[in-house]
Amino acid sequence: MINRSKTKMDHKKAKIDNFAATRDLNDFDKKTGNIYESLVILSKRANQIAGDVKEELNSKIQEFTVNHEISDEIFENKEQIELARYYEQLPKPTLLAIQEFLDGRIYYRLPEEGSKPEIVL
Repeated sequence: MINRSKTKMDHKKAKIDNFAATRDLNDFDKKTGNIYESLVILSKRANQIAGDVKEELNSKIQEFTVNHEISDEIFENKEQIELARYYEQLPKPTLLAIQEFLDGRIYYRLPEEGSKPEIVL
């Protein structure tokens, strides 16, 4: 079960370096006791973030699908370019997930026998 109401990451305010950094693996297995469980949690959270960002981008792109006069196309193209640049400069979902995990902002619980893993923010 994923609680989508709390998964909206305010990535606009996120102060995360956009570049990969060397991490100490011991930081990842402290919380779960198993590095592989930590990686699964990070993977699932990164997928949630990517899905949220994609939904947000698609909703903003929908605003540009309305047909206008030709003179308006130049203005819309500039807006589309600015929008694309903004989303290109956002930190990658994996980096956001790692930061949330290390800050202790991800709630997860191990599944019972035969059920699916659950991650809730």
